[in-house]
Amino acid sequence: MTTSHEPTSTDGPLAGVRVVDLTTIVMGPMATRLLGDLGADVIRVETHVPELMRNFVPQRSEGMSGIALNLHRNKRSVAVDLKTDDGRRALLDIIATADVLVTNLRPAALERLDLGPSVMRSVRPDLVHCQAVGFGSDGPYAGRAAYDDVIQAVSGLASMFTWHGADPAYVPTIIGDKVTALHIALAVCAALHRRAVTGQGDDIEVPMAEVTAAFNLVEHLNGHTFEPKEEPFSYLRLRSRNRKPRRTADGWICLLPYSDANWRDFFTTVGRPELADDPRFATANDRVANADEVYGHVDTYAPTKTTAAWMAFCAEHSIPCMPITDLRALDDDEHFAAVGLLELDDHPTEGAYRVIRDPVRFASADDRTIRRHAPRIGQHNLEVLREIGWTDDDIAALG
Repeated sequence: MTTSHEPTSTDGPLAGVRVVDLTTIVMGPMATRLLGDLGADVIRVETHVPELMRNFVPQRSEGMSGIALNLHRNKRSVAVDLKTDDGRRALLDIIATADVLVTNLRPAALERLDLGPSVMRSVRPDLVHCQAVGFGSDGPYAGRAAYDDVIQAVSGLASMFTWHGADPAYVPTIIGDKVTALHIALAVCAALHRRAVTGQGDDIEVPMAEVTAAFNLVEHLNGHTFEPKEEPFSYLRLRSRNRKPRRTADGWICLLPYSDANWRDFFTTVGRPELADDPRFATANDRVANADEVYGHVDTYAPTKTTAAWMAFCAEHSIPCMPITDLRALDDDEHFAAVGLLELDDHPTEGAYRVIRDPVRFASADDRTIRRHAPRIGQHNLEVLREIGWTDDDIAALG
């Protein structure tokens, strides 16, 4: 569906919550976008100079990159220079009307601007103040620069490729940024609930390195959970060199027999029914311990059928299976098209564009993804500053 209006509805579970977004790049802006998608009034405070993600190419006008159109939707933009007295006063006056502040500026930078947590709380005592950092403030890496590649390196993620005999490598997505963004949004929602119960705000620290390391250890800590440590470390099925997409007679597929019944049906259809009773493969624990061998059989027999034939067989026997989809083709996939993963919309200044729909839907609230199109830098200076009581003379002095 294509629309051409400028939605301003604040329906949603977080309707009535005001969030100040003092963030850059992806991690912080994604977190505040999630809050905006949930109905919060997100005011993005930024400089007049487009930051990195705003100025990515392609773009139809400065500061309005394809990434920015989705990253900054459901927000209003106020552009100020925080190094000036008027710019700093504007930020503090906005915070005085807000419920939440999310920032990923380094704590030392905020202190130099005299915008530390104590100053923020002096203007809004019950503020939920969320500081996203690269490394926890009580560790020796505190204050170091942290981008996604750095976090993939230090969190153990890059080292996982060595399990297959390869060199360390980075996952081709900014997974540390995005996982941390989810933690920021979750922490803010939890703090808002606590404030609703107690009346007290909170200071939250969300460290990117620790979030990503904890994310990696969910299944991989495994035997090292115990003291003294037991083997194996990590989930061996995921370490198998044969855990990979399968080449079929005419393409590629994820073919994933999982339960005992799945494996029996698979071995039967490829003419090796006796393998279902092989002690290496008889139970889930046996198959995990011998993942290279059991997945090797899948690799051997996958090319004996076409992708369509495997899909039909797996549907009949309830075996998990899906074709390998090119990321560029997701908008052509029948399922993602049906659920509206990508929706066409019309931006007031940038024209037609694809919106990555928020996948979460609430039966109790308006679930439109776009309430506000991504703003131009400083688009809402007059609107927001008048809302907080600034006069036209005050605004003019701001420059």
